[in-house]
Amino acid sequence: MRLAKYLAHAGVASRRSAERLIRDGRVSVGGRAVTDPAYDVDASAAVAVDGRALAGAEPRVVYLLHKPVGVVSTARDTHGRPTVIELVPDRGLRLYPVGRLDEQTSGLILITNDGELANRLTHPRFQVPKTYRARVGGRALGAGALRKLSEGVELDDGPTAPAEVRKLAEHELELTIREGRKRQVRRMCERVGHPVRALVRTRYGPLALGRLPAGAHRLLTAQEIERLRAL
Repeated sequence: MRLAKYLAHAGVASRRSAERLIRDGRVSVGGRAVTDPAYDVDASAAVAVDGRALAGAEPRVVYLLHKPVGVVSTARDTHGRPTVIELVPDRGLRLYPVGRLDEQTSGLILITNDGELANRLTHPRFQVPKTYRARVGGRALGAGALRKLSEGVELDDGPTAPAEVRKLAEHELELTIREGRKRQVRRMCERVGHPVRALVRTRYGPLALGRLPAGAHRLLTAQEIERLRAL
């Protein structure tokens, strides 16, 4: 197994972050510093990070959490705000969120210690679809605004890719995007004259939020995890 993959499976960091740790000379195998992320190791290897020995690969878990408004999507927060990690049992594992939802957005977010899976789900080239339900302000939603959203709108960091858009009510719509820019849905709606009043993510790839209450979580099944890997 590649050393970077070993670290990701051990819950140290995502694959990309693990590669940086290795190149920075912070990882040793058998007491010798290794700077090649592709260095081959097996389950019996004596791997250490910053001098701390690793016990080996952690059991990998993936939680589906309904993030409430007011909770931040980080492992820890310097301002003392509640985090998504505090809402799931850690089981002694190093958990981190897959992607982000801003503090005022609720809905489906994944929490895991599987760095390889997290990297695949957030890497732009995999284009994992994410669906949101937005309640918006302004006049009643018209065909023009819906068309602009579906074709892509110009933001300050460039045009967005085409999106799937469906009107649910005069001031409510469903939007599916395959990008992951910061506050993208809010900025898209603002750009077409409909500022977001409330936003919830209802789907992530093949997973649906369903009736899970805000603040509640569940473990993904092995079948659900395999469906994520197959994206």
